[in-house]
Amino acid sequence: MFVYDTGKTLRKKIMASIADISLSAAINLLSALAFLVAFAVLRLQPFNDRVYFPKWYLKGIRGSPTGSTAVKKFVNLDFRTYIRFLNWMPAALHMPEPELIDHAGLDSAVFIRIYLLG
Repeated sequence: MFVYDTGKTLRKKIMASIADISLSAAINLLSALAFLVAFAVLRLQPFNDRVYFPKWYLKGIRGSPTGSTAVKKFVNLDFRTYIRFLNWMPAALHMPEPELIDHAGLDSAVFIRIYLLG
């Protein structure tokens, strides 16, 4: 394919190479992984309970963070929870829709439905 550049000369349009496409894919995968890890780490911190679990907070299932020190109120120091940070995903995918709506909200149920239908 040929295109005109600003100088009105005819030049061949260069398509993206395999290296360009694989670099773009690598950048996208790494950024997606970074956002997943950031979500998981922030989700496990006690001070984010009101953000990530608002229904549980309102129902009294989860309360304000309490700890013996000021650090434990804001940072989760139990490193075993960081190893199991994705255990909620299979349970959410197999949860019945009414229970998912009650547990996580309508927006989560719609997102899971769209994800499962592809």
